[in-house]
Amino acid sequence: LEDYVSAMSTLGQLETHLAGLERVLLGYSGGTDSALLAVAGTRALGPERFLAVIGRSPSYPRFQYDAALAVAAQFGVPVLEAATDELNDPNYAANPVNRCYFCKGELWAVVTGIARERGFATIIDGTNADDANEHRPGLRAGSEYRIESPLLELGWTKAMVRSAARELGLPAWNAPASPCLSSRIQFGLAVTRERLHQVERGEAFLRALGVAGDLRVRHHDVRVRIEAEPAFFPLIEQNWPAVNKFFQDIGVPAVELDPRGYRRGGLLPVLAR
Repeated sequence: LEDYVSAMSTLGQLETHLAGLERVLLGYSGGTDSALLAVAGTRALGPERFLAVIGRSPSYPRFQYDAALAVAAQFGVPVLEAATDELNDPNYAANPVNRCYFCKGELWAVVTGIARERGFATIIDGTNADDANEHRPGLRAGSEYRIESPLLELGWTKAMVRSAARELGLPAWNAPASPCLSSRIQFGLAVTRERLHQVERGEAFLRALGVAGDLRVRHHDVRVRIEAEPAFFPLIEQNWPAVNKFFQDIGVPAVELDPRGYRRGGLLPVLAR
Protein backbone atom coordinates (compact mmCIF):
# COMPACT_ATOMS: atom_id res chain seq x y z
CA LEU A 1 0.00 0.00 0.00
CA GLU A 2 2.85 2.38 0.85
CA ASP A 3 4.47 1.80 -2.58
CA TYR A 4 1.11 2.41 -4.28
CA VAL A 5 0.53 5.69 -2.43
CA SER A 6 4.08 6.81 -3.19
CA ALA A 7 3.72 6.02 -6.90
CA MET A 8 0.39 7.82 -7.18
CA SER A 9 1.77 10.84 -5.29
CA THR A 10 4.72 11.05 -7.66
CA LEU A 11 2.41 10.62 -10.63
CA GLY A 12 0.35 13.53 -9.36
CA GLN A 13 3.46 15.69 -9.30
CA LEU A 14 4.23 14.73 -12.91
CA GLU A 15 0.70 15.56 -14.05
CA THR A 16 0.82 18.90 -12.24
CA HIS A 17 4.09 19.69 -14.00
CA LEU A 18 2.64 18.78 -17.40
CA ALA A 19 -0.55 20.74 -16.78
CA GLY A 20 1.55 23.88 -16.43
CA LEU A 21 3.03 23.56 -19.93
CA GLU A 22 -0.04 24.83 -21.85
CA ARG A 23 -0.20 22.95 -25.19
CA VAL A 24 2.20 20.00 -25.34
CA LEU A 25 3.46 17.78 -28.15
CA LEU A 26 5.26 14.53 -27.24
CA GLY A 27 7.77 12.61 -29.32
CA TYR A 28 6.13 9.22 -28.80
CA SER A 29 7.87 5.88 -29.38
CA GLY A 30 5.69 3.58 -27.27
CA GLY A 31 8.48 2.64 -24.86
CA THR A 32 7.83 2.80 -21.13
CA ASP A 33 9.01 6.40 -20.69
CA SER A 34 7.07 7.92 -23.56
CA ALA A 35 4.02 5.74 -22.88
CA LEU A 36 3.88 7.08 -19.33
CA LEU A 37 4.13 10.65 -20.60
CA ALA A 38 1.50 9.98 -23.25
CA VAL A 39 -1.05 8.82 -20.69
CA ALA A 40 -0.09 11.34 -18.00
CA GLY A 41 -0.10 14.16 -20.55
CA THR A 42 -3.54 13.24 -21.83
CA ARG A 43 -4.86 13.06 -18.28
CA ALA A 44 -3.30 16.37 -17.27
CA LEU A 45 -4.01 18.42 -20.40
CA GLY A 46 -6.87 16.70 -22.20
CA PRO A 47 -6.87 15.70 -25.88
CA GLU A 48 -7.29 19.31 -27.01
CA ARG A 49 -4.00 20.43 -25.48
CA PHE A 50 -1.88 17.30 -25.93
CA LEU A 51 -0.65 15.34 -28.96
CA ALA A 52 1.67 12.32 -29.23
CA VAL A 53 3.64 12.19 -32.48
CA ILE A 54 5.11 8.92 -33.76
CA GLY A 55 8.05 9.26 -36.12
CA ARG A 56 7.85 6.43 -38.66
CA SER A 57 10.96 5.14 -40.42
CA PRO A 58 12.56 1.77 -41.30
CA SER A 59 14.58 1.89 -38.05
CA TYR A 60 11.43 1.97 -35.89
CA PRO A 61 10.51 -1.58 -34.81
CA ARG A 62 7.07 -2.72 -35.93
CA PHE A 63 6.26 -4.36 -32.59
CA GLN A 64 6.92 -1.08 -30.79
CA TYR A 65 4.74 0.81 -33.25
CA ASP A 66 1.93 -1.66 -32.59
CA ALA A 67 2.43 -1.27 -28.83
CA ALA A 68 2.35 2.53 -29.10
CA LEU A 69 -0.96 2.44 -30.96
CA ALA A 70 -2.42 -0.07 -28.51
CA VAL A 71 -1.63 2.16 -25.52
CA ALA A 72 -3.04 5.19 -27.32
CA ALA A 73 -6.26 3.34 -28.10
CA GLN A 74 -6.62 2.01 -24.55
CA PHE A 75 -6.05 5.36 -22.83
CA GLY A 76 -7.50 7.77 -25.37
CA VAL A 77 -4.18 9.37 -26.30
CA PRO A 78 -4.41 11.55 -29.44
CA VAL A 79 -1.78 10.36 -31.93
CA LEU A 80 -0.31 11.69 -35.16
CA GLU A 81 2.09 9.72 -37.37
CA ALA A 82 4.82 11.51 -39.30
CA ALA A 83 7.44 10.08 -41.67
CA THR A 84 11.10 10.77 -40.96
CA ASP A 85 13.83 10.41 -43.57
CA GLU A 86 17.08 9.90 -41.67
CA LEU A 87 18.17 7.00 -43.91
CA ASN A 88 18.68 9.47 -46.75
CA ASP A 89 21.04 11.56 -44.62
CA PRO A 90 24.59 10.37 -45.45
CA ASN A 91 25.77 11.40 -42.00
CA TYR A 92 23.26 9.03 -40.42
CA ALA A 93 23.64 6.22 -42.96
CA ALA A 94 27.42 6.14 -42.42
CA ASN A 95 26.64 5.00 -38.86
CA PRO A 96 29.20 7.00 -36.86
CA VAL A 97 29.32 6.73 -33.09
CA ASN A 98 27.10 9.83 -32.87
CA ARG A 99 24.53 8.44 -35.32
CA CYS A 100 21.71 9.13 -32.85
CA TYR A 101 22.43 12.85 -33.09
CA PHE A 102 21.49 12.87 -36.77
CA CYS A 103 18.47 10.66 -36.18
CA LYS A 104 17.08 12.86 -33.42
CA GLY A 105 17.90 15.96 -35.44
CA GLU A 106 15.68 14.68 -38.25
CA LEU A 107 12.93 13.68 -35.83
CA TRP A 108 12.88 16.99 -33.98
CA ALA A 109 12.97 18.98 -37.20
CA VAL A 110 9.81 17.17 -38.35
CA VAL A 111 8.12 17.41 -34.96
CA THR A 112 8.99 21.10 -34.57
CA GLY A 113 7.34 21.80 -37.91
CA ILE A 114 4.18 20.04 -36.74
CA ALA A 115 4.20 21.97 -33.47
CA ARG A 116 4.40 25.28 -35.31
CA GLU A 117 1.63 24.35 -37.73
CA ARG A 118 -0.72 23.22 -34.97
CA GLY A 119 0.07 25.80 -32.34
CA PHE A 120 1.82 23.67 -29.71
CA ALA A 121 4.03 25.71 -27.40
CA THR A 122 6.12 22.89 -25.90
CA ILE A 123 7.72 19.70 -27.23
CA ILE A 124 8.72 16.99 -24.75
CA ASP A 125 10.49 13.64 -24.83
CA GLY A 126 10.86 10.66 -22.50
CA THR A 127 14.46 11.16 -21.39
CA ASN A 128 14.78 10.16 -17.72
CA ALA A 129 17.44 10.83 -15.09
CA ASP A 130 19.28 7.56 -15.74
CA ASP A 131 19.63 8.36 -19.45
CA ALA A 132 21.84 11.35 -18.67
CA ASN A 133 24.61 8.97 -17.56
CA GLU A 134 24.65 6.89 -20.75
CA HIS A 135 26.01 7.24 -24.29
CA ARG A 136 23.14 9.22 -25.86
CA PRO A 137 24.32 11.61 -28.61
CA GLY A 138 20.68 12.33 -29.45
CA LEU A 139 20.37 14.43 -26.30
CA ARG A 140 22.41 17.17 -27.98
CA ALA A 141 19.91 17.37 -30.82
CA GLY A 142 17.10 17.66 -28.30
CA SER A 143 18.91 20.52 -26.62
CA GLU A 144 19.41 22.32 -29.93
CA TYR A 145 15.69 22.09 -30.69
CA ARG A 146 14.77 23.13 -27.13
CA ILE A 147 13.02 19.86 -26.37
CA GLU A 148 11.95 19.59 -22.75
CA SER A 149 12.38 16.39 -20.73
CA PRO A 150 9.93 16.40 -17.81
CA LEU A 151 11.13 13.09 -16.35
CA LEU A 152 14.73 14.29 -16.32
CA GLU A 153 13.76 17.70 -14.95
CA LEU A 154 11.83 16.09 -12.08
CA GLY A 155 14.65 13.63 -11.33
CA TRP A 156 12.69 10.53 -12.30
CA THR A 157 14.79 7.37 -12.58
CA LYS A 158 13.79 4.40 -14.72
CA ALA A 159 12.62 2.59 -11.59
CA MET A 160 10.29 5.48 -10.79
CA VAL A 161 8.96 5.48 -14.34
CA ARG A 162 8.22 1.75 -14.20
CA SER A 163 6.51 2.07 -10.82
CA ALA A 164 4.20 4.85 -12.01
CA ALA A 165 3.52 3.05 -15.30
CA ARG A 166 2.55 -0.06 -13.39
CA GLU A 167 0.12 1.85 -11.20
CA LEU A 168 -1.49 3.31 -14.32
CA GLY A 169 -1.89 -0.18 -15.77
CA LEU A 170 0.37 0.39 -18.77
CA PRO A 171 1.20 -2.89 -20.54
CA ALA A 172 4.75 -1.65 -21.16
CA TRP A 173 5.55 -0.93 -17.50
CA ASN A 174 8.18 -3.70 -17.37
CA ALA A 175 9.01 -3.96 -21.07
CA PRO A 176 12.71 -4.28 -21.88
CA ALA A 177 14.37 -1.25 -23.44
CA SER A 178 14.07 -1.23 -27.22
CA PRO A 179 16.08 1.48 -28.96
CA CYS A 180 15.89 1.87 -32.73
CA LEU A 181 16.98 -0.98 -34.96
CA SER A 182 20.00 0.99 -36.18
CA SER A 183 21.52 0.67 -32.72
CA ARG A 184 22.04 -3.03 -33.48
CA ILE A 185 24.34 -2.33 -36.45
CA GLN A 186 28.07 -2.12 -35.77
CA PHE A 187 29.36 1.46 -35.82
CA GLY A 188 30.96 2.28 -39.17
CA LEU A 189 28.86 -0.32 -41.00
CA ALA A 190 26.33 1.48 -43.20
CA VAL A 191 22.74 1.54 -42.04
CA THR A 192 20.64 0.07 -44.85
CA ARG A 193 17.04 -1.05 -45.13
CA GLU A 194 18.25 -4.62 -45.71
CA ARG A 195 20.30 -4.74 -42.50
CA LEU A 196 17.51 -3.15 -40.48
CA HIS A 197 15.11 -5.73 -41.89
CA GLN A 198 17.48 -8.59 -41.04
CA VAL A 199 17.81 -7.39 -37.45
CA GLU A 200 14.08 -6.96 -37.01
CA ARG A 201 13.23 -10.33 -38.53
CA GLY A 202 15.95 -12.04 -36.50
CA GLU A 203 14.71 -10.70 -33.19
CA ALA A 204 11.11 -11.54 -34.11
CA PHE A 205 12.16 -15.10 -34.91
CA LEU A 206 13.91 -15.49 -31.56
CA ARG A 207 10.92 -14.04 -29.72
CA ALA A 208 8.70 -16.56 -31.50
CA LEU A 209 10.92 -19.34 -30.15
CA GLY A 210 10.17 -18.10 -26.64
CA VAL A 211 13.15 -15.84 -25.92
CA ALA A 212 11.92 -13.11 -23.58
CA GLY A 213 13.49 -10.22 -21.69
CA ASP A 214 16.39 -8.21 -23.07
CA LEU A 215 17.46 -9.33 -26.53
CA ARG A 216 19.62 -7.89 -29.29
CA VAL A 217 20.68 -9.18 -32.69
CA ARG A 218 23.91 -7.25 -33.31
CA HIS A 219 24.76 -6.92 -37.01
CA HIS A 220 28.42 -7.24 -38.05
CA ASP A 221 27.91 -7.44 -41.83
CA VAL A 222 28.61 -11.10 -42.69
CA ARG A 223 27.62 -12.33 -39.24
CA VAL A 224 25.23 -11.46 -36.45
CA ARG A 225 25.75 -11.88 -32.73
CA ILE A 226 22.85 -12.76 -30.48
CA GLU A 227 22.82 -11.14 -27.05
CA ALA A 228 20.19 -12.65 -24.75
CA GLU A 229 19.66 -13.17 -21.05
CA PRO A 230 21.62 -16.30 -19.96
CA ALA A 231 18.42 -18.00 -18.77
CA PHE A 232 17.44 -18.38 -22.43
CA PHE A 233 20.75 -19.84 -23.64
CA PRO A 234 19.49 -23.45 -23.38
CA LEU A 235 16.41 -22.60 -25.47
CA ILE A 236 18.50 -20.92 -28.15
CA GLU A 237 21.07 -23.72 -28.21
CA GLN A 238 18.34 -26.34 -28.41
CA ASN A 239 17.02 -24.60 -31.53
CA TRP A 240 20.43 -23.71 -32.95
CA PRO A 241 20.06 -25.55 -36.29
CA ALA A 242 16.83 -23.63 -36.97
CA VAL A 243 18.40 -20.37 -35.79
CA ASN A 244 21.42 -20.86 -38.04
CA LYS A 245 19.26 -21.73 -41.05
CA PHE A 246 16.94 -18.79 -40.48
CA PHE A 247 19.75 -16.24 -40.60
CA GLN A 248 21.31 -17.86 -43.64
CA ASP A 249 17.93 -17.74 -45.37
CA ILE A 250 17.62 -13.99 -44.79
CA GLY A 251 21.10 -13.31 -46.11
CA VAL A 252 23.42 -13.47 -43.10
CA PRO A 253 26.08 -16.21 -43.56
CA ALA A 254 27.07 -16.65 -39.90
CA VAL A 255 25.46 -16.31 -36.48
CA GLU A 256 26.89 -16.68 -32.98
CA LEU A 257 25.54 -16.60 -29.44
CA ASP A 258 27.45 -14.17 -27.24
CA PRO A 259 28.45 -16.08 -24.08
CA ARG A 260 28.48 -12.82 -22.10
CA GLY A 261 24.76 -12.38 -22.64
CA TYR A 262 22.88 -9.15 -23.13
CA ARG A 263 24.51 -5.90 -22.03
CA ARG A 264 23.65 -2.29 -22.72
CA GLY A 265 25.86 -0.63 -25.32
CA GLY A 266 27.18 -3.96 -26.52
CA LEU A 267 28.64 -2.43 -29.68
CA LEU A 268 30.66 0.28 -27.95
CA PRO A 269 33.57 -2.07 -27.01
CA VAL A 270 33.80 -3.05 -30.68
CA LEU A 271 34.34 0.59 -31.56
CA ALA A 272 36.98 0.96 -28.85
CA ARG A 273 39.04 -1.87 -30.27
